[in-house]
Amino acid sequence: MKKKKYKIVVDTNVFISALKSKRGASFKLFFDTPKEKFENNISPSLIFEYESIAKRDSGNIMLSDNEIDSILDMICKWSNKCEIYFLWRPYLKDPKDDFILELAVESQSDFIITYNENDFKGIEKFGLKVLNPKEFLKKIGEI
Repeated sequence: MKKKKYKIVVDTNVFISALKSKRGASFKLFFDTPKEKFENNISPSLIFEYESIAKRDSGNIMLSDNEIDSILDMICKWSNKCEIYFLWRPYLKDPKDDFILELAVESQSDFIITYNENDFKGIEKFGLKVLNPKEFLKKIGEI
């Protein structure tokens, strides 16, 4: 029996964590896990947020803007691209996270991967669950 290929949306805090350290679950998710194991979903808004925060925090990341751009290009190549045509804002405790929920619903994702699990309370209503990167990697058999 073939294992299910989960669809995910990865919150910005996980992306930034992956850029800051090669040792954690965030790095493993983005750079060391076979992409055949899951489907990553992105939108222009999410990629722009990844870029903005990574470049603003570049002093802590130790990557040049060009290196960040190359990583973002790589993510865009292996991810499903989604456009959001509806808005429910505000729905979540932090309205700045609503676009991630909207992307997860539009892409029919199974999980939102984040370190801020409390920020996504109530998303079960949409058939979604929240996991941190380590929990997700365990679920797909990577750790």
